[in-house]
This record gives sequence, structure tokens and C-alpha cells, in this order.
Amino acid sequence: MSPYELFIGLRYTRAKKRNHFISFISLISLMGITLGMTALITVMSVMNGFQKEVRTRILGVASHVQIGSIHGNLSHWQQTAEEAAKHPAVEAAAPYVSAQGMLSHNQVVQGVLVRGILPAMEDQVADFSKTMISGDLNHLVPGEFGIVIGMELARAMGTFLGDKIVLISPQGQVTPAGILPRLKQFTVVGIFEVGHFEYDSGLVLIHMFDAQKLYRMENDDVSGVRLKLKDLFQAPKVVQELPAMLTIDSYISDWTRQHANYFRAIQIEKRMLSLILALIIAVAAFNIVSTLVMAVTDKESDIAILRTLGASPRSIMKIFIVQGTFIGVFGTILGVAGGMLLAYNVGEVVAFIEGLFNIQFLSREIYYISKIPTDPQMTDITTVAVTSFVLSLLATIYPSYRASKVNPAEALRYE
Repeated sequence: MSPYELFIGLRYTRAKKRNHFISFISLISLMGITLGMTALITVMSVMNGFQKEVRTRILGVASHVQIGSIHGNLSHWQQTAEEAAKHPAVEAAAPYVSAQGMLSHNQVVQGVLVRGILPAMEDQVADFSKTMISGDLNHLVPGEFGIVIGMELARAMGTFLGDKIVLISPQGQVTPAGILPRLKQFTVVGIFEVGHFEYDSGLVLIHMFDAQKLYRMENDDVSGVRLKLKDLFQAPKVVQELPAMLTIDSYISDWTRQHANYFRAIQIEKRMLSLILALIIAVAAFNIVSTLVMAVTDKESDIAILRTLGASPRSIMKIFIVQGTFIGVFGTILGVAGGMLLAYNVGEVVAFIEGLFNIQFLSREIYYISKIPTDPQMTDITTVAVTSFVLSLLATIYPSYRASKVNPAEALRYE
């Protein structure tokens, strides 16, 4: 592109008395691109923040990787844990016993998932200690039959720290009167609140040795081994590599499979919202077509003079491409700046709006969070910026082509 094409194209973008800042339509196009990009970057950042928040809460309780035996219970779990720990991506390993049960207290019965753990080792693969609101995970002592329950479950059953609660095992015992369920009284030694309803209302923790006794398992048998990885996003790769390192016939799953529905739903929502907001940018970009068509009509005499002075049709195209691209680039820069500024401060902005109008967008009693999470990612910002620039560039093609086809004789006939 020659200097004069760039000079004239930029000159056409400067205001005149009859054309304030490219004209009103071009200003609307610029504002549309800016607002569209700001909204899109902010929404994508908030969706990333919610996804990160949900992932943190779920993986604070669930494991990155679980190893189980295809034959049922896993025997000699110590050997399996040692073999898995040799993988460079594995940070810690812990055994667990998992089974169904029913809790009974004050004539209230609730189905629960029972997890038998070793408290010291469980702290290395989960964050229960950080979520305890009453009691302590280390109060789970073998033989004393203590139990740790979720906050929602404690509220539903009217249970407090120190209360006695009956755990009913579906594995019955044969008696002269028939098959009766196995019952055991436990003492509530802790209450946790993860912030995820599924776990707060349906998961209970007991000591692994107590779980083995209740569910009639051998002392060396467990349901499986839970692994914590240094990088949780490496879980699918680790799942593929672990079987070659283990000496047992194992079934291995990771968090991306166990909780796929949650993250898939968030990802779909993010894509649909992004698509809807991207239409704002597309509309603003297509407004550039109207702006340039009006500019071409207004500048026909100038185009004719340039053509008579020797300018080629390609040069005329470049002049108007510069004019339209300037709107797109300037709007993109403003949109990226506004989007990043709002994305990094969306919590403060929402708090200001809540205080101004005396409303609350996120109730902690419902959502377990009181501040909107945000996680701006450069890949999303770059994608939005490139998309905006490409749409703006494409919008300049037709008006520029039309300008290159202006007939100098026809344009200057009535001048």
C-alpha cells in the first residue's frame, strides 16, 4: 500500500463540518463494535470464572483420578498406590471405601453415599479440612465410629455436633427372623460445607476401618485409590498412561468423565452466549458497509479526480479499505480495553450496582457465593479481537469495490 493511499484513507476519517467523525453512522458502528466486544469479553470471563469456581468446589471433594478393580473390591491397595505414585504427574494417593447407606435421626431417614477414608491421607487428595465449619476431620478415629456429614444434610435431619445418628447398611444379616439390615450408631464429629449441594446433602465420611467393618470387607480391601495430580488438566492423559504401570486389572476414571455434565453444560452456555453477543459485533461491522457506501457516494468527485490523475482502481479500493479498517481497528482497541477493564473489576461494578439500587444478584443462601467470579483468558480475548477485525475488514470489500468502479466522466459531468 502506497503512502498516499494510506494518507487519503486516514484523511477521509477525519471530521469535516458536514461529516462529524466519519458521520453519525460510522460513530454508531464504532460504538457497536466497542460495546459488543466489551460485553462479549466480560461475559466470557464471568463464564470462565463460574466454571473455575464449580471445578474448584467439585474437585475439593472428588478426586482427579480414581483407580478401582474390575473384579470388585481392590486388594493390596498399598501396592497400587505406590505404583500409581511413580507417575510423574501424580502428587498424592489415598484409599477409600465407597458404599450406599441410609441415615436415621429424629425419625428422619436420608439416603447417603458413605465414604470411608484415612483422614491423614485424605487431606492430601481433597480439601475437606478447609471446608469444615464444625468439628475436625481428624476426629475420625478407628473403632469409635465417628461420622462427618454435610451442612445441608445436617440441616435436613436436624443434626448437630455430638449427636448420635444411625447408619443403615443395605447389606443385610441373616437371622432366624429373616434378613435384617445392618445398623450401627455413629457420633457426629464434624460438619463440612463444600458449597456444592450434591455433596453437602448426600455425602458422609467415616473412618476407613469402620467402613470395612460395617460393609464386611477384608482389612486389606478397599473400593479404590484416589489420586491428586499436579495438573488436573492432565487427567485424561494420565488415565491412558497408568494401566501400563499397574500390576492389577484396573478400571480408571478421571474427573472429566465423572462430572462431564456439569462442565459440558457450562461450556454450552458459554458458547451460546458468545454467539449471541458476537452478533452485536457482526451488526456493528456491517454498519461499516452503510458508512462506506455513503462515503463513496459523497466522494465520487474526489474519486474521479484521483482517477484522472492516474490512480488505479486498486488504489481507490485500498483508500476505502483503510477508512473502514480504521473504524474496525479503533473499535476493537476500545472494545478490548473496555472488556478487560470491566472483566477484571466486574465484582466491584456489580457491588456498586447492588448498593445503588439495593438489590442482590447472587444470594449466598442460594448460590453459596456472594461475589461474581471472573477469569479473563487471553485466548478468549484474542479470539474476540481477531473476529472483530476480520468482520470489519470483510465489511469494507463491497463499498471499496464499488468505489473502484466509479466512472470519472460520469462523476464529473455535473461538476
